[in-house]
Amino acid sequence: MRRILRTWEGRIGLFLVVGTTILIAVGPYIAPYSPTEVGLDQFNQSPNSVHWLGTDHLGRDVLSRFLSGGRSIIFIPVVSVTLAYLTAGLVSMVAAYKGGIFDLVVSRIVELLMSLPSLLKILLMVAAFGPSTGVLILAITIANMSGASRVVRGAVLSQSRLDYVKSSEARGEGVLIIVVQEILPNIVGPLAADYTLRITWAIIALSTLSFLGLGVQPPQPDWGLMIQDARASIKAAPLVAIVPALGIAALSVGLNLTADAIVRWSEGKEGST
Repeated sequence: MRRILRTWEGRIGLFLVVGTTILIAVGPYIAPYSPTEVGLDQFNQSPNSVHWLGTDHLGRDVLSRFLSGGRSIIFIPVVSVTLAYLTAGLVSMVAAYKGGIFDLVVSRIVELLMSLPSLLKILLMVAAFGPSTGVLILAITIANMSGASRVVRGAVLSQSRLDYVKSSEARGEGVLIIVVQEILPNIVGPLAADYTLRITWAIIALSTLSFLGLGVQPPQPDWGLMIQDARASIKAAPLVAIVPALGIAALSVGLNLTADAIVRWSEGKEGST
């Protein structure tokens, strides 16, 4: 962490990620109004002493919806990418180390998954099963499986024939012990960078689905859904779209900068080794 914080990317990235995450965590508890409270007599209001960021086309408080609408935008991507790594990532790690027919079968399955664009896979699943939270998590998990698998496989292949792995094999250690306890700590840099970038991609994908009406459903507050709701009244109440867009941008830029800092740390670690 100290090495990451030595770079300007790491400092700015962690500041944005931590700050946005804290805002998402405490936001619903400090929101001045209910995010779903409708006030048709005060729609599209400009910022004032009662509604600090104004109101949307249904008279709902923009600040309250913003403070309450960030949880899904971080929860679903983090859970999805984590599941992708725990499933496809772990299987590819073992397959790349063992090689043979198992590695061949896993590689062909990954290539099959990669033959379809990620966003198309998500759209097909959402269209087939509906835009529930469970379906969104499953769809984004499957969309990330092939990419996570390729990154893990390449990282393991770069380490699997080194002396420390040979020493573990000579001691008679099992495959899972060698993969998890020996190889994994030495590839955590590139995996952490890829994990962070995949969360960024998942945030953008989920926001896109919400904007298209295929993600989080109203009246639940969601940053992507807020932008979609603001299309008809963006001239009268531009903050309805600007505020959640800034939240998504801050989180995405912070994650990207953090990933850059992790890559720099990983390259420096390899160089010193």
